[in-house]
Amino acid sequence: MSGLFITFEGPEGGGKSTQARRLAAFLEAQGYEVVLTREPGGTAISDQIRRVLLDHTNRAMHPRTEVLLFQASRAQHVEELIRPALAQGRIVLCDRFADSTLAYQGYGRGEDVEELRALIAYATGGLQPDVTLWLDLPVEAGLARIRPDHRDRLDAETLAFHRRVREGYARLAEADPQRWVRIDATAPADDVQQAIRAALQPHLPPRAAG
Repeated sequence: MSGLFITFEGPEGGGKSTQARRLAAFLEAQGYEVVLTREPGGTAISDQIRRVLLDHTNRAMHPRTEVLLFQASRAQHVEELIRPALAQGRIVLCDRFADSTLAYQGYGRGEDVEELRALIAYATGGLQPDVTLWLDLPVEAGLARIRPDHRDRLDAETLAFHRRVREGYARLAEADPQRWVRIDATAPADDVQQAIRAALQPHLPPRAAG
């Protein structure tokens, strides 16, 4: 028995966390067993690394340090939470996953994408999502949705950085259209949720009995 691994990706302010929570509630109401998680984080160890990664005081962090910390958090997340849940036949919804590394550290920071792919493969043991929902919107619109006191170290990067990230997502989606689904995140939240449910319908396993 194997579960379904769904990831949410996209620029800042796209509503990934909100839409993931709404989808989890919908699927549970349909009788599915759902695990809702996020990156960086998802386990006690991974959450400790998350605090280091997003702390504003760590402005001196080198891009390679950033990459390796993300992979350390991800490795623990995959082995402790995601793989066991999938093995139990559950649907795993993850707010960001490995594609964020390619978009942010690869296209955003300019790190070598193929080197990043090798690190990601090691950290995840080759695990890839079944479906990736790309909640896309213009950079300025997304950042405007984030309250200044809620911005983390990566949110505070330049507009140019965030534009490179968005372009990175576009390239990743273009290269793997069978896995990626673009969702217009500028639409009202209810419309976004309906688009997500429609996109996932062909991928969902038969509903649990009872």
